[in-house]
Amino acid sequence: MAIASVNPADGKTLRTFEAATSAAIESALDRAHRTYLVWRTKPFAERTAKMQRAAAILDEDKRRFAETMTLEMGKPIGAALAEVEKCAWVCRFYAEQAEAFLAPETVATDAGESYVRYDPIGPVLAVMPWNFPFWQVFRFAAPALMAGNVGILKHASNVPQSALAIEEVFARAGFPEGSFQTLLVGTEAVQRMIDDPRVAAVTLTGSEGAGIAVGRAAGAQIKKAVLELGGSDPFVVMPSADVAKAAATAVKARTINNGQSCIAAKRFIVHEAVYDEFARRFVDGMEALAIGDPIDPATEIGPLATASIRDELALQVEQSVARGARVLTGGTKLDRPGNYYAPTVLADPAPGSPAWDDELFGPVATLFRVASLDEAIAIANHPVFGLGASFWSNDAAEIDRATREIEAGSVFVNGMVKSDPRLPFGGIKRSGFGRELAAHGIREFVNVKTVWIA
Repeated sequence: MAIASVNPADGKTLRTFEAATSAAIESALDRAHRTYLVWRTKPFAERTAKMQRAAAILDEDKRRFAETMTLEMGKPIGAALAEVEKCAWVCRFYAEQAEAFLAPETVATDAGESYVRYDPIGPVLAVMPWNFPFWQVFRFAAPALMAGNVGILKHASNVPQSALAIEEVFARAGFPEGSFQTLLVGTEAVQRMIDDPRVAAVTLTGSEGAGIAVGRAAGAQIKKAVLELGGSDPFVVMPSADVAKAAATAVKARTINNGQSCIAAKRFIVHEAVYDEFARRFVDGMEALAIGDPIDPATEIGPLATASIRDELALQVEQSVARGARVLTGGTKLDRPGNYYAPTVLADPAPGSPAWDDELFGPVATLFRVASLDEAIAIANHPVFGLGASFWSNDAAEIDRATREIEAGSVFVNGMVKSDPRLPFGGIKRSGFGRELAAHGIREFVNVKTVWIA
């Protein structure tokens, strides 16, 4: 089986790789287990020094790593550079905070001494997506390695060069062989690795279908899993909001990573008192975006990662329009080489159409007009997803209610949803379970152990 790296801007194959054989997988699992038995004993000072070195390598070579991402999956180069910088941040964050996050906690009981300690559990399998090919991996790897675990990466098959580059970072940083390994394999290998007793846990970021498959496999082996799945994030605008700022932010929130982000705002729920102004500003902003080669620093919208993603998005738009949605701008594939789709705004989607119910993964926004906060929250909570939400208001009572009642793993008020190493990240409902980042993330893959001494 060949694994190919294809430039989505022109469809040209950059490199091909042979998938790992069964023997190579077996060797990697054995190496991971043996390395873990040693790595878990290393003091935090040693782990910290190596993780700080990984951050330095990311900073030193960020241009090369960013270009690898851009050429493999179409991310605009400016966003790719920012992604590498964010990876360095998460490495430094856990290098500095891990020991405190995992420090034993004394608890007063009837014992002479009792406390809770946090111990590593073993090799963690990471099944990662293509849309943030560095960030998704580092936000798992930095806390996992600092906790004393080791990592095995099964990356998306369209970003093999990114996957290998990440392994290179940890090797150059001085982490022992086997502490972080990339395996170029297809999805058929995932079940085998989850079933293997040497794999202690699994984390996945990806589609709902992939999450169901991985969650089922982990459950059958009674292994811990963290799943970060799809999202159809609401972006609610109330009359007291700064409409100009909300609309400008809405363009960025919808088109981050060419619109291919689980936490990108996708459904824009706007009160009728400010709907017309918001819609005008939002459409103008979407139409002003610079579309082009993602390696060009001036480009704001590049191609979608694959032709199949572009074609699925086009079908969802066609089906929504056939059900009554109005196209305010865009709505078409672009007539040029590569997987380009026009920045699009749909209005008045019909219940049951893709624009109402489904996640649209690309630069397509859907506008909803509402008459009240009750209606806004009801629509915000409608889909099966619950990843993030953005709420725009300067009314304290509205903000209090929205942060309590919107069903999502995070609610950002007067700002766009983003991930931050200092804050826990994850979703509810069919957006998954478990948390990444912050203290919560590093404690997902440890043994929370009670110690009681008479």
